[in-house]
Parts: sequence; C-alpha cells; structure tokens
Amino acid sequence: MLFENKTLIVTGGASGMGLLTGQCFAKEGGNVVLVDINLEKAEKCAEDICAEGGKAIGLKCDVRNYDEVAAVCKKAFEEFGSIDVMVNMAGGAETRMLGVQGGLEFPDIPIDVYDWGIDVNLKGQFYFDHAVMKYMRDQKSGVIINIGSITGQEGCASNVAYSTSKSGAMNGLTKSLALYGSKYGIRCVCISPGPVLTRPGMAHMKTALGRAAEPGEIVDAILFFASDKSAFTTGVNILIDGGRYIARDRT
Repeated sequence: MLFENKTLIVTGGASGMGLLTGQCFAKEGGNVVLVDINLEKAEKCAEDICAEGGKAIGLKCDVRNYDEVAAVCKKAFEEFGSIDVMVNMAGGAETRMLGVQGGLEFPDIPIDVYDWGIDVNLKGQFYFDHAVMKYMRDQKSGVIINIGSITGQEGCASNVAYSTSKSGAMNGLTKSLALYGSKYGIRCVCISPGPVLTRPGMAHMKTALGRAAEPGEIVDAILFFASDKSAFTTGVNILIDGGRYIARDRT
C-alpha cells in the first residue's frame, strides 16, 4: 500500500489523467480529493472510488479563484488530517478549450482567451501550490507535482499562453518551491508529458518511439515521483514524451 494514510489533492480530477491518478492513488491505500469545475462529475467519480473500497471525496473549484482553492485545501485537511501530495492536472490549450482555433494568428486572438490560458495553466497551479504549502510546512512533509508539457519546450504559435505557462514559468515555479520546501521536507517536481491518448488528435504527433503515450504511462510516473521511491528527487522537470523533443528536427 504505497500511499497508505497519505492524502492526495488532484485538480482536473473528474476526467482523464486526473481521475486516473486519483483512482490509482486510492488503490494504493491513499485518501483522494478529486477537484473539478464540475461538482456532479467529481462527486460521482469519488463515489465510484469508494464503491471499490477506496477513500475519496469530490469538491468543486475554479482554479482561477484563490478563495475556492483555499477552501478546497481546508476541506481536504479537515476530512483526512493531512495533505501529502498535490497534483496540478487541470489545464489545457486555450484556443482549443475555448473554441477559437479558426486559423487566427497570435495578434488576432482576443486577449481574454490568453488570460484564461495563463490563469488556468499557470496561476491555477501557483494558487494550489501556495495553499497546500501551508499545510505541508506545518506537517514538515509533502510532494507537489506541477504539470508542464512538451509544448512548453517546443513553443507553439497557435497556443502562445499555453506554451508560456508550461515552459519557463513552470520550471521557475517548480525550482523555487523545491528550494523553499527543502527545509521543511517538501519536494516539488514538474512532469511534462508529450502526446497522450486522451483525445484522438494526440495520436498524430510524432515521437521517436513512433506513438503517443497511454494515459497510464504518465500516471505511473506521477505516482513514482509522488512516492518515497523518489525521495531524493526535487526541483526538476521530467519530460515523458517518447523522445518527441530529441526527434523534433527529424522527418
């Protein structure tokens, strides 16, 4: 039971890799807080985990709202008595998520679209990291896992805010929190996936291995870095991209 008596908060927890992270964490004996903008889905997913013998609750949160973020952390601590792992899975490419991909170029995309991207992909992670750090500092332990993207390494002309949020900004946040948290026994790492088969379009992105990742391959890495098996790893950005970055200039 890798995470027995440990508590996970995962954003984007009602679908995709966020949900899979919660399900796997619960199977390893941990307590799970599924956080999502869709409360009904989060609660249903939590109920399903409990029906399988796990421990989970579902909570609603807009990651752009710090008061809601703080309230989620408070509820998680009251429910389970600790916050041991934070996984910031909520996010997405702004033009795709907001449906404005119609061939518009960078200066033509409304600035509120980019505001959404930066608020969700960067500030949302920053907010949760800030809020959970208070609990982790008091208990003198914890792991924060930020989620970057291969797009942050490559750049992306069609999703500039996403690329910005998932690159140097995320690396700087991760390194800074690793430095601060080290004196309190807190680790912080960033995991940057390449293409993942959470939607069909990902299958066409080139990698050195010739395929996109299965969601479980990313979640396995998240759980490894969240566990004591990775107790000597902090302040780094781990690319899990099937060699996409090293093969980017090859046909």
